[in-house]
Amino acid sequence: MKNYLNFEKDIKELDEELEKLKDPYNQGGISEVDTQKISKTQDEINGKLKSIYSNLDPWQTTMVARHEDRPKSKFFIDNLFNEFISLSGDRYYGEDKSVIAGFARFNNQSILVIGQEKGDDLDSRIQRNFGMMRPEGYRKTIRLMELADRFKIPIVLFIDTPGAYPGVGAEERGQAEAIAKSIECCMNLKVPTISIIIGEGGSGGAIALASSSKVLMLENAIYSVISPEGCATILWRDPKKMLDAAKAMKLSAKDLLELNVIDEIIKEPIGGAHRDKDLILKNVHASLSTSLDYFQSMSGEEVFNNRKNKFLKIGRNKGFVTNTADLSSLKVQRNEIFEILQNKKFLLPSLVILIILVMVLIFL
Repeated sequence: MKNYLNFEKDIKELDEELEKLKDPYNQGGISEVDTQKISKTQDEINGKLKSIYSNLDPWQTTMVARHEDRPKSKFFIDNLFNEFISLSGDRYYGEDKSVIAGFARFNNQSILVIGQEKGDDLDSRIQRNFGMMRPEGYRKTIRLMELADRFKIPIVLFIDTPGAYPGVGAEERGQAEAIAKSIECCMNLKVPTISIIIGEGGSGGAIALASSSKVLMLENAIYSVISPEGCATILWRDPKKMLDAAKAMKLSAKDLLELNVIDEIIKEPIGGAHRDKDLILKNVHASLSTSLDYFQSMSGEEVFNNRKNKFLKIGRNKGFVTNTADLSSLKVQRNEIFEILQNKKFLLPSLVILIILVMVLIFL
């Protein structure tokens, strides 16, 4: 059974009409299939889809990114990779079902694959915690990323989460620390890392696995620091203002590419990735192959510097730094007091003078 969004009412009616036309057992009994009418109706559906999906507002894009039928990480892992071996556990606490991770083959190359998984039905969604990772999930991915780095194996990450799990147990086990460590791990790797945002890329839960050499994004996916509902609740005390929030947040792939937050948009079929899963597989495969080939001839140090400079450049063409050609020369600015304290030659005399001044003030 297909699921439709509230702005797809016309599409639903046409789809139902098309199904009736394709069924020879109509209400009047067996009849011939009218291929001409089927073709005409299909063209009408395609036209409507193109018209709607070429003019989506940010909130509608959010709804498409959350679509129930949208392909999830498990779908991409099962269909893009061969010989996948799933690995579990963080070696500290336990397993986190909201993230799938393991080694596989892609284009005859060894790859570490990591994917945040929401689930396809109610039972699997509960089991997967709706794609919200716990600390043990991030620590599992850190363990495997460090292993891949040791053996010079590239890493592919599928991002699809509303955010990290905010439960009491997760906080007690160090959720914030685990996210920070995951970001640090991603930034320090000397192997190529390719993150693909396939649905929702929510907050620190997403950035923990998206601090990558290249960040790709499906055309109708979203990537933001908070959900539109959460943003509207904080700014306007009204979650119903999520459309205004979505517009202000610039969470669409097009906006993020302009801001250099992502590196590439992967084209989706007309009507979203869920309407033609074979085509979206083909498009993701092509983009992933190109991205991995880009780093093929780079050394570990070059891969590291490429990633570092990419993130340092974000936002710097908007008024911070005019010349972004060489960011490796950027240094932390220190004031004169800091320089004096760092200089051991002046540190001891400075301390002696300070102690004398304090004593004088006390006894006066």
